[in-house]
Amino acid sequence: MTANTEDQGNSLDIVKWGVAVILVAAAVVGNQFYSEESVLIRAIAVIVAFAIAGFIALQTVKGKRALEFAREAQIEVRKVIWPTRQEALNTTFIVLAATAILAVILWLLDMGLLKVINFITGV
Repeated sequence: MTANTEDQGNSLDIVKWGVAVILVAAAVVGNQFYSEESVLIRAIAVIVAFAIAGFIALQTVKGKRALEFAREAQIEVRKVIWPTRQEALNTTFIVLAATAILAVILWLLDMGLLKVINFITGV
């Protein structure tokens, strides 16, 4: 009984995804076909078609999982302890200083290797 219900859900999901893809394709083709119409009207039509396609896609099993994942991610973002402005500035300056020091070291190494190569080749 469970397998039959799952198969029916999967076949309905395939239909829902098909309808969503057709709506998106129709929005793209319609936007090109009605290129002489107002940009505002075409933009509204495309947004409405994408919204309907998104709503249909959210009714599928994968769509529901994606929505649940987004909700859980939002909850996790609220738990993050963000650095203060001063901590962010200090970290930025540390990274810039380390980058500058490494750049100078690499430049000196490059100059040294260039001198060695010039000495070996006699240039």
